[in-house]
Amino acid sequence: MFGGIGTFEMVAFGVLALMLFGSRLPEVARNLGGTYRGLKKNVDEFKREFQAVENYDPKPKAPRISEEPSTLETTAPKFVPPPEDDQPV
Repeated sequence: MFGGIGTFEMVAFGVLALMLFGSRLPEVARNLGGTYRGLKKNVDEFKREFQAVENYDPKPKAPRISEEPSTLETTAPKFVPPPEDDQPV
């Protein structure tokens, strides 16, 4: 019963569109196409946002520390205490 749109239905739809819109039919079709493209763009953007949320990893990855002791050398200067003065203040 509702198998799909056949040739008769397409012709009937075209005749109905001509009767309703007449010479404005190309303009109406352009507007309808622009609306469809905008809607499709918004739906695709919405899907991308959902995929980004699904792929989001809240745990930051820890940097790998090498097991070699030579790479763990300190680079800050060593503390040297000031010389003691023998004179009283």
